[in-house]
Amino acid sequence: MPLILVLGVFYLYPVLDVLRLAFTKATLLGNEGGYTLSTLVNTLTRAELPQVLWATFTFTAGSVLAQQFLGLAVALVVVRAENRRLFGATILRTTALIAWVVPGIAGGIIWKMLFNEAPFGGLNSLLRLMGTGPVQWLSDPNLVMWSVVLSNVWRGTAFSMVVMYAAIKAIDPVLYEAAAVDGARAHQRLRYVTLPQLKSAILVNLILVSIQTLNTFDAIISLTGGGPGRTTEVLSLYTFNVVFRNYDLAAGAALSILMLLISLTLALIYAAFLPKGDDA
Repeated sequence: MPLILVLGVFYLYPVLDVLRLAFTKATLLGNEGGYTLSTLVNTLTRAELPQVLWATFTFTAGSVLAQQFLGLAVALVVVRAENRRLFGATILRTTALIAWVVPGIAGGIIWKMLFNEAPFGGLNSLLRLMGTGPVQWLSDPNLVMWSVVLSNVWRGTAFSMVVMYAAIKAIDPVLYEAAAVDGARAHQRLRYVTLPQLKSAILVNLILVSIQTLNTFDAIISLTGGGPGRTTEVLSLYTFNVVFRNYDLAAGAALSILMLLISLTLALIYAAFLPKGDDA
């Protein structure tokens, strides 16, 4: 009962209050103006919302897939290095975790310096040494989204690495011994032993990383501010701007509900593929 009360106060009540605000005309100035459906309808039919949703999809899909792949790759390298007692395994694992503890705002500022489009910018300086001209990392509408995805992947890969590392360490070594006796090579052991055993971890990691990425806005606001135009204005940043720049609390609540529904939908889709009962 104490746990239910704590969860209700800190989790359920805010959700219900946001749901209530979505049916009002509340602003940060405090005027709710009674209950109405017009706020919800007007917010969900805004002309810029499809572009925001497309930016959100691109950012989330790119980040989740890259973090999943790189997290698994780094975890496999670390485990293999530890099994062979190679020097540097702990350094590699620690280095990957450093990016995770960097705050999103600080990470965005770091990448903004690296993506500086002047010839002395971090990445452009390297390109100049290679004899290549500067790249418009943050002003080219066709490139800026992938620059934002790269910065988010740099920060979020460590989380996926930790999940995959723990799951790989939990695999029974007998399975690898049996595969070795059968003459399986490294790529065959990965395909027929490691990946099937990681199915649950991969799906759980997909749920967590997807929700985290959908709620990411701090790194984007410090890196691009959502620009150029609305190219990198994802749904979380758009909601932030609606509430704290336009003072439209009711519209922000409606957008928050939309984010919640998207997160729940993704979680239910992923959970449908989790092993159940005897399959686990």
